[in-house]
Amino acid sequence: MKRVPFSVSRVGLIAQNSLREAARQRLSGLLLVLALGLVAGAGWFRDFNFGAPELRFISDFGFGAMAFFGAVLAIAATAQLFFSEIENRTALTLLAKPVWRAEFIFGKFIAVVAVIGVFCALLTVFLAVVLRWRETALMAEFPDAFRNGRVLHYDGLAVMGFLQALKLGVLVALTLLVASFAQTQLYTVIMGFFVLVVCHLQYIAEEASVRSGSSVVRGLSGLMGLLFPNFQLFSLGDGLGEGGAVPWSRIARVTVYAAGYMVAAGVLAVLSFRKREI
Repeated sequence: MKRVPFSVSRVGLIAQNSLREAARQRLSGLLLVLALGLVAGAGWFRDFNFGAPELRFISDFGFGAMAFFGAVLAIAATAQLFFSEIENRTALTLLAKPVWRAEFIFGKFIAVVAVIGVFCALLTVFLAVVLRWRETALMAEFPDAFRNGRVLHYDGLAVMGFLQALKLGVLVALTLLVASFAQTQLYTVIMGFFVLVVCHLQYIAEEASVRSGSSVVRGLSGLMGLLFPNFQLFSLGDGLGEGGAVPWSRIARVTVYAAGYMVAAGVLAVLSFRKREI
């Protein structure tokens, strides 16, 4: 029997079906509503900002909500969309046809990344609307503080939203890698959050390797730095909305960095899924 070639169109069809399934699930909508509610209510929490400027506090609060709920969505949606196919035996029927396992993996990845992209885009736009409304009110109340006009730069907010989506895309790829060999959805979710914590704390290992004179510590920290991406790199957009210059060269390097981990995790997920019995 002649082996069929890899097909991008089949990847697209799998992604479309997965998006329909994601739309039927209420988790993404619930998380989006919660995040929008927190962003909208950020103005009521401004008295607890410990002296931070109000607009900066609202911005940080909004992107914090995006990071938290986005991570929950990335991990949960990836696990649900993957294991729903396994548990319902639809994956067995699908893969019995001339469909590559790589097409199955990449289709799921594209579907979840599309959901994450829409989630981050909607929250970024909503946050920009809230910030502009509050900035307009502050300009009327304190005109002397805005002699040079508005202080927010919305292209910087867009960059910060893009970086959040990029980071969550890496998290989707790593969670999909875990799902490719995990036996249960619960294990995938738990390991997904474990990976999230490790990636956020990865910089500690780098600092320990610099301070330590031990070659063993440097080797272990170097291995951790290779296996897990450093999510602190995606925070380079902090403050861009308040007039900081957009470092496009750094953004490009972070984008390539994220793409490298996505590709590596995707390839490993395909290799792992090929050996899995369904």
